[in-house]
Amino acid sequence: FDLNEEQGEALAKEIGGVFCKVNVTSTEEVEAGFAKARAANGQERILVNCAGVGGGAQKTASLDRTTGKPKEYPLENFERIINVNLIGTFRCITKSTAGMLTLAPQPDGDRGVVLNTASVAAFDGQIGQTAYSASKAGIVGMTLPIARDLAKVGIRVMTIAPGLFDTPMLALLPEAARQSLAESVPFPNRLGRPSEFAALAKHIIENPMLNGETIRLDGAIRMAPK
Repeated sequence: FDLNEEQGEALAKEIGGVFCKVNVTSTEEVEAGFAKARAANGQERILVNCAGVGGGAQKTASLDRTTGKPKEYPLENFERIINVNLIGTFRCITKSTAGMLTLAPQPDGDRGVVLNTASVAAFDGQIGQTAYSASKAGIVGMTLPIARDLAKVGIRVMTIAPGLFDTPMLALLPEAARQSLAESVPFPNRLGRPSEFAALAKHIIENPMLNGETIRLDGAIRMAPK
């Protein structure tokens, strides 16, 4: 699922997958995406939620530097980030797990695995990250309750909270800013690699005792206030 058709189709062709143009804030698009994927590959047993957006760093309330008058955080920005990151994640979980319930359990009782993506910002949110941190903290907070809800039907639910990773979101920053962020990671003293996220995701999927937990994948970083 993604919004960029050109890159999505190219990647799907490269890995032998199916690209579905989906905006996770739309129930209709999510349902259509699952229908298209299932028509090609059958009912999925694995869901990895990675859709997410950041937001401009803005304080909850501040003084305008030009006029000196109070400014409020734009509520529409908060709602947009919550809708994509948190509600979008939950929307995909409900649609995917409903499909998993139609499958017969495997010999160990397992029907499927849900893997969500949070962020260290859920725990160490910086100044200006109110909306982003709230959205990711919501994902962390719902991981255990959903795992408990689905335990009796054999569906596990886990969350990864990445630190500073070399993703398209960080690619938008100037190189000097990227380098500064990389140097703030204790060890390894660099940005995380997507392959390292994938390696942990693969292990979680393959390890049946991992359930209802959030794992920080961050090189021991703890974010400063700003």
